[in-house]
Amino acid sequence: MRPRLTLDGLWHNLGFRGLLYQAVVIVLVIGTAAYMVGNAQEAMQKRGIATGFGFLDAEAAFAIGESLIDFRPSDTFLRAYVVAVLNTLKVSALSVVGATVLGGLIGVARLSSNWLIARFASLYIEVFRNTPQLVQIIFWYTLVTLLPHPRQALSLHDWAFLSNRGLVLAWPVAHGAYVWAAFAAVAACVAAYGIARWVDHRRRRTGQAIPVFWLNAGLVAGLPVVAWLIGGAPNEFDVPKLQGFNIVGGVTMSPEFLALLLGLSLYIAAFIAEIVRSGIQSVSRGQIEAAKAVGLGRVDLYLKVILPQALRVIVPPATAQYVSLTKNSSLGVAIGYPELFSVNNTIVTLSGHTIECIGIMMAVYLSIAFSIAAVMNVYNKAVQIKER
Repeated sequence: MRPRLTLDGLWHNLGFRGLLYQAVVIVLVIGTAAYMVGNAQEAMQKRGIATGFGFLDAEAAFAIGESLIDFRPSDTFLRAYVVAVLNTLKVSALSVVGATVLGGLIGVARLSSNWLIARFASLYIEVFRNTPQLVQIIFWYTLVTLLPHPRQALSLHDWAFLSNRGLVLAWPVAHGAYVWAAFAAVAACVAAYGIARWVDHRRRRTGQAIPVFWLNAGLVAGLPVVAWLIGGAPNEFDVPKLQGFNIVGGVTMSPEFLALLLGLSLYIAAFIAEIVRSGIQSVSRGQIEAAKAVGLGRVDLYLKVILPQALRVIVPPATAQYVSLTKNSSLGVAIGYPELFSVNNTIVTLSGHTIECIGIMMAVYLSIAFSIAAVMNVYNKAVQIKER
C-alpha cells in the first residue's frame, strides 16, 4: 500500500523543493521584468514618446556602405536590420573558419618536436592572446588604410588588387551551374559521412576494415565538378580593372571588413590553439605508444586514436570561443563596419525607440549564440566515443 501524499512529505522531498524554488525564481524574474517594462512604457507615454515595433515599417533614410543585399535609404528599418544581421553573420562565419583552421595548425605546432616551430607557435599565442582585441582590430584597420591607393595597388597577375580601398578579387560570373555544384558538394559530404558511418559500423560488427578515404575524397571533390560540367561548365570571370581612380569589377572586401576579419580570427585562433593543445595532451601517453607499437602511421595515429578522444575535450571550450567571436563582432563599430551594433545605434538615433532597438539587438545575439551552441552540441554528441 502506497503511503499517503501529504504537504509535509512533499516539503521534505528534495526534488519537489528544487522544482518549487525554480518556479518561484522564474515567477519573480518574469514579474520584475513585466513591472519594469510597464513602468517604462507608462513613463514614455507621459512624455509623448511612441512605443512598439511599428517603426520597423518606417523609411530608414540612411545608407549602409556594405551589404549582401540591395539597400537604399528609402527602404525600411526592418530591411536595415536584415542587412546588419547578414553583415554580422558574414564576418563571423568567415572568422570562425579562419580561427579554427589557424588555431588548429598553431595548436599542433605548439607540440612540435622542432624547437623553432614550437617557439614560434608559443610566441604567436602569447602576443595575440595578451593584446586587447580592440587594439588589434584598430591596428589592422590602420595597416590596411596605409596601403597604396588604387592606382598603385598591389596586384597578383591582375586577378587580385590590394589597396587602401580593400581587397578586390576576380569572381565567377553568376551562373546556375554554380548553384548545382554547391548542392552537389553538400550531397557529396552527406554521402561521404554516411559511407564512413556504415564502414565503421561494419568494422565494429565484423572486425573487417574497408579503406574508403580515397573513395570519399573523390566523391567530395568529383561530384561538384560533375554537376558543374553538366550545368554547362561556365568559366567566365568578372576580372577587376582600374577605371579612373578606383578598381571596378570582381568582388570587393572593404578595409573595415578585412580589419575586423583579421582582428577576430587571429585573436580567437590563439585561444583555439591552446584548446587544441590541451585536447591533444589529454590523450594518455600509453595509448599513443600502443598505437605506434602496432604500426600505426602519424596520420592514422591522429585520425584513429588522438582526435576521437581529443575532440571530447576540444569541442565544449571551442563552442564558447565561437560564441565570443560572434559577440565580439560588435567591435566593428570602432572602425565603421556596418554590423548589427553599428546599424542599431543609427536606428536608435533616427527612430527614438531605444528600448525596442536594444531588445531586437539582444534577441538577435542570443539567437545566434544559442544556434551555435545547439549545432556544436549536436556535433559534440556525434564525436563522443560510444562505449559498449
